[in-house]
This record gives sequence, C-alpha cells and structure tokens, in this order.
Amino acid sequence: MNYLWTPVRRLTEWSTSKNYSMRTELFVVAADEGEIRLSRALSGAGGRHLLQEAYESQLPIEGKVVETCKGGVRVQVLQRLAFCPVSQIDIKYVENTEEYVGKTHHFLITRLEGGGKNIVLSRRRILEKEQKEAARDFFDNLSVGDNLSGSVTRLMPYGVFVELIPGVEGMVHISELSWKRLNRPEEAVRAGDKLQVQVIDITEGETPAGRKIALSAKALQGDPWTDLADRLSSGEKVRGNVTRCAKFGAFVEITPGVEGLVHISEMSYLRRVVKPEDVVKPGDAVEVMIKEIDLEQRRVSLSIRDAEGDPWIDVPVHYRVGQRLDGTLEKKEKFGYFVNLRPGVTGLMPRSKISQAAVPSALEKCKAGDRLPVVIDEINMADRKITLSPGDAGSADDWQKYSGGSQASLGSLGEKLQAALKEKKKQ
Repeated sequence: MNYLWTPVRRLTEWSTSKNYSMRTELFVVAADEGEIRLSRALSGAGGRHLLQEAYESQLPIEGKVVETCKGGVRVQVLQRLAFCPVSQIDIKYVENTEEYVGKTHHFLITRLEGGGKNIVLSRRRILEKEQKEAARDFFDNLSVGDNLSGSVTRLMPYGVFVELIPGVEGMVHISELSWKRLNRPEEAVRAGDKLQVQVIDITEGETPAGRKIALSAKALQGDPWTDLADRLSSGEKVRGNVTRCAKFGAFVEITPGVEGLVHISEMSYLRRVVKPEDVVKPGDAVEVMIKEIDLEQRRVSLSIRDAEGDPWIDVPVHYRVGQRLDGTLEKKEKFGYFVNLRPGVTGLMPRSKISQAAVPSALEKCKAGDRLPVVIDEINMADRKITLSPGDAGSADDWQKYSGGSQASLGSLGEKLQAALKEKKKQ
C-alpha cells in the first residue's frame, strides 16, 4: 500500500439525520491498486513533510493526550510530542485537564518550529468549524412547525434558552413554556432539563449566528381550552388559585392553563368590597362558582360569593314587613343609615325616616358598630333592598315595649334615648 503523504486529497461525505444533513470532510491518507484509505484526520507515522503540509493546509491530525502540563496538555501526534494550551482544548471552559488524558482527538497545528521540535495544537478551532458547518446545515433544513428536542442551558426572567444542536440555541418565552400562568421560568424547568419544543418563528440573519429561533413548549402540550366544555360547566363549583389582582377583580386559575375572572361585584355578599385585595391575594386557594364559559372569547366568569352561598335566599323566611328587631349600624351616609341585620343582609334607614324617631338627636350621635332597634317597612327581593325605620318611633312606651319594659336591659343607645326623653319631659 502506498501512503500519499503529499498531497493529501480531500473528499466530502454527506450524512443525514432525522432533522438535518451534515457534510463530513475525509482525507485520502493511503491508496494502492485495490484500496483507498480515508480518514477524518491524519494519523500514524509521518515525517517533517507531512507535518509541514498539515500545518500549511490546516489539515486535522489525530493526537492522543498523554499528560497534563503547565498551561495545558501534551499530545502525541505523528510520533511527536506537541503542546495544546488549555484554552484550545475545548470550546467550553475547561477547569480540569486531567479528564482529557488518555483520550484521542483531532487537532490543528497552529505553530510549527524547529523542524517539528516545537508544535502547538488547537482542538478548539476544529470544534468551532464543525459547529459552524453543522449550524449552516441545520438552518438550511429548519422550518416553522418542526418539533425538536433540546437541553435547557440558561434561565432568564423572560424565558429559557434551549440548545438544539451544539452551538445553536433557541428561546422559549415564559408565555410559551406552559399553558399554566408562570411568574418565573423556574416554576416549569431547570437548567439541564430535556425539553420537547416546536419552532414557531425563525428570524433571518446575515450569518447562522445572527439567526434567532423562537420556540414553544406548550404547543406540544395540548390546548386546555379545546375540551374545557367537556370538563367544566356553568353552575359548577370548583377550587382554584388566585393568580393576580386588578382594580376590577381577581383572576383565578381553575384548571392548568385556564383562568377566569371574579369581578369585584362577585366577591362577597357579606360586605362591600372596595378592592379585590380586601378579599383575596395572589396565591390564595379559593372556592368559586362558574357563572359563564365563553369558548370563542376564551373567557370564564366566576363568582366567589355564589360559591359561599347567597344570604338573601331565605330573607322572606326570616323577615317580614312590620317586624321589629335589632340591627348594627354599618355606615352613615347623607341620605340615610345602612343597618346590618345579619351577615350579608343590610337595610337602609332613609334620612326622612330618622326624623320619626322619638329622639332624632340620639340617633344622630350613633356610631358605626352601635346596636339600634329598627322596624322593617319594606322588602324588595328583586333589587335586594330592605327599607327600615327607627324602632323607637312614636313614644317612650314603644321603646320600653320593644326593649322588654326594663330600663336595665337597654344598651348604650337605649340609655341615651331614655336620658333624652327624661330631659324632654322636664321641659
């Protein structure tokens, strides 16, 4: 067999994988009448001429790392010892050069001096060239809609980067990581995780390195809205988690990837809600009633108060017109007083009714939280309104009858009223 030391001939071989094809350069290193020997790098025994040609033509040579040394490793190439700086051993940062000892790699000669006595090598240049060629071939065969597998390399507040092939990364925006709302990418993935993704956009650049690939993980997870109508229905009570609050209400995730809105008016029957945070906060688990599902607009209307129960449902059973009872002053307005009869049921005592009290000035001095006697004048179930009048309207006899006839049983308001009545009789 005749060794073709000079010149070394190059051939190109194409290999094809599932997603892309890649070129491989081979070298004719030996030949005879019936056989041609090919190699991806020059190897074996060689003289100065072969070293010189490998250096001048930048042909890869095969070398075995034999030991570590200051600043790098020693490599045996073509039966000679050469030096490879630690910065040129790999593309990645190398902390421990011991892991390369005993392994065979391909190198380029970057310096050749003293007739082969001073040889400096680089493996990094070969790897960078291979990456560029692989990236070019990868992009040539890449299309929107392709499904790929990659490894998560970096996590950022806005999303994660996924390495698709060595040297080529795509970015999955946080909104494309999951159908579930995420506050941080760490809630879905970690660095090193394998991730199945779909290509949703490719931004062209002047070079492969300038191209950007937008990826989606949730595209391969299935849209949770597709079969939502089969899983949930209006009137159903479910448990969910509050994801965020707005001025007009709170958003609750009722199933992974599906959020509904609890309007501020649907938060409570028991109190007036000024801001959603008075009732819930992000992260809270709450019971909600599904009021409406709009698949076309992808909207779900929810109610916390309906899930807790409507206190007005049995108002006709417990209350009637003319009934006298105790209430708690909830709020004073210019047009009247709001009096709470029981949790979730509040009536209004109009300003015009206050003047009917035996001692109107005593009512004027009442504060929120004071107990006071009232009479139900009207019940409007349609508008959820109850009109009240003072329970002491008329005379002191009416008050004593309501209170059981004993001054000792009166509360602070009763004491004020009695004192005012006595003062009035003296006049």
